[in-house]
Amino acid sequence: MAVDILKEKHKSKIGEVVLGATKEEGGTRGHTITIGGESTLPFLHFEGEVPNRPVVALEVWDMAPEDWNPNLGEYFGDVYNDPAAWAKKCVEEYGADLVALKLKSADPDLKDSSPEECAEAVKKVLEAVEVPLIVMGSGKPEKDNQVYPVVAEAAAGENLLLGVADMENYKAITSACMANKHCIIPQSPIDINICKQLNIQILEMSQALANKIVIDPTVAALGYGIEYSYSIMERARLGALQGDKMLAMPVIGNIGAEVWRSKEANVSEEEQPGWGEVHERAIMWETMTAVAYLQSGLNLLVMRHPRALEIVKKNIDDLMKDNSY
Repeated sequence: MAVDILKEKHKSKIGEVVLGATKEEGGTRGHTITIGGESTLPFLHFEGEVPNRPVVALEVWDMAPEDWNPNLGEYFGDVYNDPAAWAKKCVEEYGADLVALKLKSADPDLKDSSPEECAEAVKKVLEAVEVPLIVMGSGKPEKDNQVYPVVAEAAAGENLLLGVADMENYKAITSACMANKHCIIPQSPIDINICKQLNIQILEMSQALANKIVIDPTVAALGYGIEYSYSIMERARLGALQGDKMLAMPVIGNIGAEVWRSKEANVSEEEQPGWGEVHERAIMWETMTAVAYLQSGLNLLVMRHPRALEIVKKNIDDLMKDNSY
């Protein structure tokens, strides 16, 4: 006997955002990447459309990281001092869909690189790879406000995904994205109301950015509040599908940075014999964090370890198979 399956009907869907620009579109990318567009909860193909698969970026710095785990150095240590070669390795050897370039050298407490030096690093990475590029500041707002306009102008036409913008620091980066037609990452501290308010303030500056916003609601690593972050992202996705336009944007999560500062990814088996071998444990910590967030609606994951990326991409392949009935 046939059984009727109850299916949820949603009144709205997530907006689509195109990252990168080809030569015909004024950039130099070999292809563009579209994220978002879902009309249902994650991977429920039987209830609605999931037109674009989630994508995975690997993180690259414009300087050699001094505090990264040796586990990562086994894969990238030979290119740490060359962000262009590092980016190329991420794409050609490890299969990253995008490169997420962090301009860490701009940090006044580190190299204090000038905006022009940061722009040069961005241009070198753009020349080295043909995938769309995410560019993130040093994390020091005062300096980043000087860097964003120069970087955005140097890469005009490339349709970068530039971030992050927060409640205290959104005007400079929003203006840079407006003037040079880049996408923007508004970041909120695990709070739906702040997320919405920040999107409103950005769109008050320019409605042209309406289809160029990829929100970062802030993620936590497995064991460090992942349940709370997950629930906020899930609530945001439900709100978007019910018609809240200020939440109906694709979502990015900085998975790698959160996971690799956790003790579970770094403490040796000598210090914690019951935890198992640290190399495999760290990889699985990043993998499990990533696959959990895929189920909450994450569209773009920024990761660090190539093996974790490989496993997550296989998981995405499985999740994108049609389960309609």
